[in-house]
Amino acid sequence: MKNSPSSQIRFHYLIPNKLDEEYGCTVSTVGMQVISAGEDYPSREHPTGYMFDPSRGRILQEYQLLYIIDGRGEFFNQTGCCDVIKGSLILLRPGIWHSYKPRHNSGWTEYFIGFNGELVEGFVKRLFGDEEQVYNIGLNRELVDLYQRAIEVASESRPSSQQLLCGIVMHMLGVVNFSLRNSTHSIDRLAQVIEQAKVIMQENVSRNISLEDIASQLNVSYSWFRKIFRDYTGHAPAHYFMLMKLRRAQYLLANTQEPIKEIAFILGFKSAEHFFVTFKRVTGYTPNAYRKLSLPDKG
Repeated sequence: MKNSPSSQIRFHYLIPNKLDEEYGCTVSTVGMQVISAGEDYPSREHPTGYMFDPSRGRILQEYQLLYIIDGRGEFFNQTGCCDVIKGSLILLRPGIWHSYKPRHNSGWTEYFIGFNGELVEGFVKRLFGDEEQVYNIGLNRELVDLYQRAIEVASESRPSSQQLLCGIVMHMLGVVNFSLRNSTHSIDRLAQVIEQAKVIMQENVSRNISLEDIASQLNVSYSWFRKIFRDYTGHAPAHYFMLMKLRRAQYLLANTQEPIKEIAFILGFKSAEHFFVTFKRVTGYTPNAYRKLSLPDKG
C-alpha cells in the first residue's frame, strides 16, 4: 500500500494464486486518490504496470471500475471524448484503448478497483453490454462504502480475501445496475443532495466535521439541509452521522485489537465514557461485550 500526503493516495496491488483464479474472479488492485487542482495525473506513486500517459492512453488486460465522487475531467476512447463529472462511473474493459484525466483547474477524487475472470466477465456482459464505458449514476453512498470495505479487506491480506473481494465486486456491479435501471431517482435534485451528504459523512467518519460544514459544501442552508435529510432518511443528520460512526466502531471492535479508548478517540467521541454510553444505548452491548461476541468460537 502507498500513502502520499500531497495527493492523498491509498491503494493496494494484489497477486492472486491459482486457486483464486479457479474461483472465476480475481481482484488485482483497489484504492482511491484525491488529485488536487493543478496536480499532475496520474500520480507517480503507482507501479509501472498501472502507469500511463493520458496523451497516449493505454490498453488494460482486466476490467476496472473507476468512480469519480468529486471534480470533473474527460474520458477518451476510439469513438471520441466525453465529459466526466461528479457521480460518473467509468467501466474500463480489457483489450480496449482508452484514456482519461481530471481537468487541470478542478482535479478529482476517484475510487478504483480492478478485476478479471470468467465469472465476473459474464456478469459484466449481461448487465452492461459491450460498448458504453461512462455512466452517470450520481453520488451513491453504498457504492463508496463498498470501495472503502474493499480497501480494508485488501489491506488485511487474510486467507480467502480474494473471494471476499470478488463478492464485493459483484455487489458493486449490482448497485451500479440498480442505479442505472432506476435513473429517475439518481437525477432527482433532492436525492442527489442527500446522497452527496452521505458520501461526505462516510469520507469523514473518522473525523469531526460539523453538519454546518456539510451543508456549506452542498451549497444549501443548514436549516433546509437538516429538514430534507430527515424527510428523506427518517433520521436527523447528526443522528445518521453518529450511526455511521458506530458502524465503523463495530468493525474496529470485531477486526482489530485497537483499545476501546483509542477507537473512541479515532471516531471523534467526546470521551471514552460518551462512546461507551452511546454504543450500549444503540447496540444493546457494551463495546467490550460486542468485541467478545465477535471473536471466533474456539470451543
